[in-house]
Amino acid sequence: MSQQLINLNSDLKKLRDNGYEVEIISGYLVLKNIPYVNACKEIKHADLISELTLAGDKTARPNTHVAYFTGEHPCDYKGNPLNKIVNGHCNKVITEGMVARHSFSSKPPEGYKDYYIKMTTYVAMVSSHAEEIDGTVNAQTFAPTVDASEHTIFNYVDTASSRANIIKTTKRLELHKIAIIGIGGTGSYILDFIAKTPVQEIHLYDKDKYFSHNAFRSPGAPSLDELRTMPSKVDYFKSIYSKMHKGIIAHNYDIDENTIEELKEMDFVFISIDAGNQKKIIFDKLEYYGISFIDVGIGIYHVEDSNCLGGILRVTTSTDYKRDHAKKTVSFAAVDGIKNEYSTNIQVADLNALNAIYAVIKWKKMLGFYLDLEKEHSSTYTIDGNKIDNDEKP
Repeated sequence: MSQQLINLNSDLKKLRDNGYEVEIISGYLVLKNIPYVNACKEIKHADLISELTLAGDKTARPNTHVAYFTGEHPCDYKGNPLNKIVNGHCNKVITEGMVARHSFSSKPPEGYKDYYIKMTTYVAMVSSHAEEIDGTVNAQTFAPTVDASEHTIFNYVDTASSRANIIKTTKRLELHKIAIIGIGGTGSYILDFIAKTPVQEIHLYDKDKYFSHNAFRSPGAPSLDELRTMPSKVDYFKSIYSKMHKGIIAHNYDIDENTIEELKEMDFVFISIDAGNQKKIIFDKLEYYGISFIDVGIGIYHVEDSNCLGGILRVTTSTDYKRDHAKKTVSFAAVDGIKNEYSTNIQVADLNALNAIYAVIKWKKMLGFYLDLEKEHSSTYTIDGNKIDNDEKP
């Protein structure tokens, strides 16, 4: 990924062709082994780092003039600190083993046109003093090119996490396999959000076709020609999200007593299907396997007098810390004959999306991405009153 990206962009390629050790690491542009002088007038080497603004696989104009440096406070050849460019101390984690200790700020009136100009400008400011001490020192090492970029599940670099400085936090979401059972309204939005995380494999289970009514309660906008082909839901959504995420795996069938064993290999499961025997089988097996899961439900009703909609959204979480509530909270209407207040078939895209958002936020809280002090295992959102209730704490 790193060297491919460098080859596609003239400013990055020019850096490499001119002998700089260029890498793309965790969405950042890195020049390695930049010589500089420390306070003891010793020549040291460190890495110069910049954010990387991309339009797909093409570099855009640098978003900021600021750069980062992993070394000590750089000095001139007499050991005097280069305070004119050092903006301050920091502790910015780029990746494991690479931490920026200082930020640089030198902004030309017109900004930096491209990354070649930006990076070489900062290199000159720092390295020229090392060259004053030893004329053989140079940042242009012409070292052999090795693509040391990390394995990525995405088809292009996740610069959103690097721009937000949450690379280390995002890595907490690197599960191996998760399943989404039911790719209808809420399930398709769950996929939309999960596809933007570094989960290695996302397994989709649904035997249904994708029809016109699905288009009005799922993300995206299919064309008339696409709808006329009546694709399966899982194949349709795989074709969309595989453009971004390499690990989308489509299963054009439901999870039932014949396929339930497939869930044994999952790290986590989202359940977005109607209640009934199918759901009870899934609950029983996931509990037996010790696999955490989230079940979602929507109960929307029509208020005839005012001609508006009301209802409740539900997110039920089951983990090894707490499982006893799940079967009490979720009614298996087709199994026990109990009226299921979440089983009405009214669905609206924004409520499907909101239900998915609550489920994915809870999943991220479980993995330590978001702060989770209460660790609630059941929550509901009531439309009237905009009310959120949390319950079932371990």
